[in-house]
Amino acid sequence: MKRLYQLIQEHMPKLVFPNSDKESYRGPLPIITISREMGSGGKAIANLVAKRLGKLWKVYDQEIIEEIAREAHLEKKLVKTIDEKKIPLVDELIAEVFGRRFLSMSGYYKHLIRVLSLIGQQGNAIILGRGANFIFPHSLKIRVICDMNQRITWEMTYENISRGEAIKRIEESDEERADFVKILYNHNPNKAHHYDMVIRTGPNLTIEDASDIIVDLAKRRFKI
Repeated sequence: MKRLYQLIQEHMPKLVFPNSDKESYRGPLPIITISREMGSGGKAIANLVAKRLGKLWKVYDQEIIEEIAREAHLEKKLVKTIDEKKIPLVDELIAEVFGRRFLSMSGYYKHLIRVLSLIGQQGNAIILGRGANFIFPHSLKIRVICDMNQRITWEMTYENISRGEAIKRIEESDEERADFVKILYNHNPNKAHHYDMVIRTGPNLTIEDASDIIVDLAKRRFKI
């Protein structure tokens, strides 16, 4: 828990605009969303992309996002990192994506969506999972997939678990992630047209290769 709290603290710096000039920056803030299959290397790719794009970029994975959504004081701290003029945009974004359906959602889902929206208003964010690509249409939307046998091998290697346990975790993760996106956004996360690019990692396309591709796309998209 201490390490998680430290990570959250690191992800809430004072807001720095890409041009260091609040009045001159008018374009959509740079956001990269990465939807990924368990065992595809998505998290490692996100961290490499952030490192190569520079210190302004932060990775927000599922654990960090959900912890902020659960803790009211962390959500309030996140709000303080946002330019006051941008706070109304959060409600506008939520209304545009979810409409009146937002009102009938559980308290947890409302907090989660608001946290995602607030993170997006900071910019320079790489958001892993939680269907963030459906919230930010202007983001660079990436999907990372991988051959099942390779996913199993990587899970066994990096998590030090048996093949049977790896298969079980992957199948449960695939089901949970698909159900989450269907419930919250009414979409199928496996459909390629939801993304700007689908990358298939494996022996012929490494995590480093995937990171290079995303960095190049991000520099072109956001002119950085």
